[in-house]
Amino acid sequence: MRRIFGKIAFATALGAMLSAPAAAETTLRVSNWLPPSHPIVRDILEPWGRQVEEATGGSVKVEIMASPIGKPPAQFDLIKSGAADIGYGVHGYTPGRFKLTPIVEGPFLSDSAEALSVAYWKVQDAMLSKANEHDGVKLLTVFTHGPGAIYTTAKPVTSLADMEGLKMRIGGGVVAEIAKRLGMVGVQAPSPQVYEILSNGVADGILFPAESVPFFRIDEVIRYGTNVPGGLYNTSFFVIMNQQSWDKLTDAEKAAIDKVSGEALARLAGQAWDAADEAGTKVMADKGVAISVADEALTAAIAEKLAGVEDGFLAAARDAGIDGAAAMDMLKGEIAAATK
Repeated sequence: MRRIFGKIAFATALGAMLSAPAAAETTLRVSNWLPPSHPIVRDILEPWGRQVEEATGGSVKVEIMASPIGKPPAQFDLIKSGAADIGYGVHGYTPGRFKLTPIVEGPFLSDSAEALSVAYWKVQDAMLSKANEHDGVKLLTVFTHGPGAIYTTAKPVTSLADMEGLKMRIGGGVVAEIAKRLGMVGVQAPSPQVYEILSNGVADGILFPAESVPFFRIDEVIRYGTNVPGGLYNTSFFVIMNQQSWDKLTDAEKAAIDKVSGEALARLAGQAWDAADEAGTKVMADKGVAISVADEALTAAIAEKLAGVEDGFLAAARDAGIDGAAAMDMLKGEIAAATK
């Protein structure tokens, strides 16, 4: 009789185990508008997704969507509305919305995307977050691409006179003001259309990081490149998460994701871009693109033309109740510390 009751008890326990719900598993979908081979996808988001899965013990997985759900300028609002769980984008694609990001978009900041991105996150976390410019979403990190340079199709740029009147494709953010001050004529076009406008003579060149030149096949049409020490400009990126998607996670999952985001994700992004810039420079050299570094005279002339380009940031910081000068000092100090 005892054996019978034992068997019944075992069967009851086994049935309860089999009928119990499996441990909850969450899949976070990432809105993606770039090709899967782009460094942002292949070398930043995919490795980060694996880190999230490992850090959460497999309870949270990250899935990068195969097709875009909207144009790049719409990504912030798409994620905020819940069209996807996670997204990334360029702050400057929506002019006037993010007024503090120009702190990292100006010239002469760093030759390293890693150093600048890590410093940027630290300043964002410590000071810029007070402005709440990413309201309505969970900010996972901010980062920048590598130092922006000058690439041309017909003649090298070795002086300010060489820049005068050049029709240059530019992106968003402070780079438009930089190009204007240097006498260039800005041409607006999405990155995938750059090859066409350069090969057809609609533009004379482009302001781009080294990575992007071969990625968009521009190395086939540009013949000259001029690097500016510390970079002529930078571009500010965000990675964000829908607030409701974040709130649904457990406290342990949130802590695990925070651990691999923030500074860690900014560092991962910067390292990936530095490696991509190095590879892009090699590809250009192999294609016969003549790349030079601005000499002291040209660098000084550029600095004179761009003096005060940070005033817009300082004014925006003042309006937000933030000490802009202190934020810039912190940024430069963190860059120096990260560069050592």
